[in-house]
Amino acid sequence: MRVIAEGLRFPEGPIAMPDGSLLVVEIAAGCLTRISPKGQREVVAQVGGGPNGAAIGPDGRCYVCNNGGFAWHERDGVLLPRGSAPDYRGGSIQAVDLKTGDVQILYERCGEQRLNGPNDIVFDKQGGMWFTDHGHTHSRSRDRGAIYYAQPDGSDIRELVFPIDSPNGIALSPDGRILYAAETFSARVWAWDITGPGQLARAPRNLLGGTGKLIAGLGGLQLCDSMAVDAEGNLHVATIPHGISVISPEGSLLAQIAMSEPFATNVCFGGPGLKTALATLSSTGRLVAFDSQWAGAPLAF
Repeated sequence: MRVIAEGLRFPEGPIAMPDGSLLVVEIAAGCLTRISPKGQREVVAQVGGGPNGAAIGPDGRCYVCNNGGFAWHERDGVLLPRGSAPDYRGGSIQAVDLKTGDVQILYERCGEQRLNGPNDIVFDKQGGMWFTDHGHTHSRSRDRGAIYYAQPDGSDIRELVFPIDSPNGIALSPDGRILYAAETFSARVWAWDITGPGQLARAPRNLLGGTGKLIAGLGGLQLCDSMAVDAEGNLHVATIPHGISVISPEGSLLAQIAMSEPFATNVCFGGPGLKTALATLSSTGRLVAFDSQWAGAPLAF
């Protein structure tokens, strides 16, 4: 493992940029940060709340899933979220101009439904965004989750999957025909067939009331976070506390790549041939890189 940056405030949502720099959100600092190839840090924008996931859209802006903010517990150099922030009012989807730092709020609701805690995001080749709403855990209850599809100009948002338990990471197959999402607390990975932009194939509801096809259930005391897809279609799922779980499209566990702390939360691919994996070690504030035996699948933008 090579440490690319440290001292970050619960980093997530890594994006490998064409110029060799990296973008990450810092959830606890409420900002979007750029890390140069030499490890220098620059705050691109203060977005407030709790920026959770990020992706580059068709217009070159960085689109941020903002969960609305967490309360935090820090001890002995370890930082962890503890429920909603005292000033939490709901979540949103934001767009950040990387040149100016201007922040635009695109969505706070879908119809009458408030966005509770948008978490992770992926763009399709048509320019639409799929994102998960993980929700928040409260003192005696937890929000039910959903998956949405929206346009980057703020003109349209649709709820496509509800209910789903604590949806977190979201990804598309290399050919764009399958949507994947990982549930945090159940450590399950689900799949849906895509029939068109923002359209999922009709499917009977499963035993849990959802419409997805179960790809993998990791079992034991594990939590699934964000994910990336490689060129072979395998899913690289950040799995607390076991590192990065590599899961085939058929659901076989191919590998678990250990990290140096339990809270490895996100992974992306960058570098020549997309053969470098980059992971956020969130509770200790580090971004690390390692050589991967799998090459990443190129993102839409």
